[in-house]
Amino acid sequence: MSIARVTEITASSTVSFDDAIAQGIARADKTLRHVEGAWIQEQKVVVRDGKVAEYRVNMKISFVLAD
Repeated sequence: MSIARVTEITASSTVSFDDAIAQGIARADKTLRHVEGAWIQEQKVVVRDGKVAEYRVNMKISFVLAD
């Protein structure tokens, strides 16, 4: 039987939402072992001078606990 845990993170990118998601998962994978999936809860943009300056995502990362 596997037991999983969920942690919530926020990631950002100046490129796109997809890049913010990829960066967040890559960073979580450096710290957490056995990352299994992610749920994107919220997307937000930061606007500066009338233009999108940053893409942010809040996500929940699930990972399996080691025995």
